Amino acid sequence: MGRELALTLLAKGAKVVALDVSKPGLEGTAKLAADKGHGLFTHVIDITEKTAVEQLTAQIISEQGAVDGLINNAGIIQPFVRVNDLNYETIDRVMKVNFYGTLFLIKSLLPHLLTRPEAHIVDISSMGGFLPVPGQTIYGASKAAVKLLTEGLHTELAGTRVKVTVVFPGGVNTNILKNSGLEMPKPPEQKEKSSNILSAETAARIIIEGMQKDRYRVLVGKDARIMDFLYRLHPKMAASMITKQMNKILSR
Repeated sequence: MGRELALTLLAKGAKVVALDVSKPGLEGTAKLAADKGHGLFTHVIDITEKTAVEQLTAQIISEQGAVDGLINNAGIIQPFVRVNDLNYETIDRVMKVNFYGTLFLIKSLLPHLLTRPEAHIVDISSMGGFLPVPGQTIYGASKAAVKLLTEGLHTELAGTRVKVTVVFPGGVNTNILKNSGLEMPKPPEQKEKSSNILSAETAARIIIEGMQKDRYRVLVGKDARIMDFLYRLHPKMAASMITKQMNKILSR
């Protein structure tokens, strides 16, 4: 999804600096951008390293002259197991990438963004950030932290020129499983049910449109919209619905 976000912004005439821990991933994005005649600036970085993030953001501001927006899209999931079966190393990694990586980039760029005529921060949370998903509880906790961090920023930055948007994707066809080093077991009856899975390109378009319209929150996909409504209406019922689906996976 990060690649499609970059390409969507480039198509709109924006200058994009893409950060990723994967050099091949960045090279693939750069190749697609070059084929379209657009310039893309890329940097390999581990966003869980606070000092490296601070140094790189200062370098980017110096090289580019200005930064007017930040989209925090990087994220990984946990193995599909319950908290009792997760080791602390895995828990720490998920929280560092999903929450602290987002926080480090915000803290490093916010002072500069506040000096710009107009700026925008977009943080990608998850449907799992407002709805409990058994087998992804730590991932959900990290994304819930991103949700409240973003909503808190929106309140704190009210009256400034920095706008803030939080995004809740549902099912999107991305490389998050591969990037997390995981494979998701699926019950046989679910293998063909992919109609609710959005393409990364469609998800990116929805996110950028939400950013342009300065939306407080953006729900990406029919599943995210439905579960958001149900969770507001009856949290326990919504959680039970997800639990029934996930128990089919966790029992395998």
